[in-house]
Amino acid sequence: MQKSRWVTAWVLTGFVALITGGGATWFVMASQTQSRPGKATPVVDTRAYKYISLEKVIVRLRSQQDEETSHYMAMDLVLKTPIDEERVTREHLPLLRSVTVKALSNLTYEEANRATVEELTKLINAAYTETYANDRVGKPFREAMVGKLIIE
Repeated sequence: MQKSRWVTAWVLTGFVALITGGGATWFVMASQTQSRPGKATPVVDTRAYKYISLEKVIVRLRSQQDEETSHYMAMDLVLKTPIDEERVTREHLPLLRSVTVKALSNLTYEEANRATVEELTKLINAAYTETYANDRVGKPFREAMVGKLIIE
């Protein structure tokens, strides 16, 4: 009987050591992966989005001093909006149209013609971010994208 107690004690001691060692190893590995600089785990946005159109934004571009003809830029924007903020974004479309016109009307024809779609998108999104900077709720959409662009 006493021999079986010793065997049971040794088996339990080995089991506890195994569990403790495994737990310690897991803890050390988890803390190392979290503390590595530059190796952050990417955040995955799982929200559902709707894409809302802001159509026919027309901007008169700034003229050069010697230029007699006027130049215009026409664009359609697409706003990436979480579904739960769709109504608010639709209510803000007149404001967004105004902010877009204000941001782009400082461009000359040459500047607008030279700019890439990515540069114009950055300019528009920066204007939106500035507009909503003091709003306690923030932008009701995530980003604006250019859907159509005509410069003439």
